Amino acid sequence: MSPSNPLTLTEFDLRRLDALFERLRLHLKPPPTLTVLERELERAVVVQPDEVPSTIVTMNSEVEVTDLDTGERRSLTLVFPSMAGIESGRVSVLAPLGTALLGSHQGTDVTWQTPRGARRLRIESVLFQPEAAGRFDL
Repeated sequence: MSPSNPLTLTEFDLRRLDALFERLRLHLKPPPTLTVLERELERAVVVQPDEVPSTIVTMNSEVEVTDLDTGERRSLTLVFPSMAGIESGRVSVLAPLGTALLGSHQGTDVTWQTPRGARRLRIESVLFQPEAAGRFDL
């Protein structure tokens, strides 16, 4: 994400992420990605869940992405840490990739850092977004 392109976040996701941050700080040494995610959330455009465009990646959204370096396409679901499992395509919001996906728009490219350098994906489509499906409890 670039400063000129702030992420869009629902008020519901913001509340749940704030609660997650609080729990992490009370019980564990926070992961380094927490600070990055918190900075992104500070500049987010926050909307009500029923007002978020269906092309925005929210929590529990499933997206189809293309790896811009390899051309590989796959589906990923953005989840809270307890539900993560990269082998099943469930990416934690605390993982660098998850942080990059949150609040991004369909059709945009996201970049995140790995130990081997920067990786890039294009969000081809939002296959499922809870809010667009009328699921305000996910």
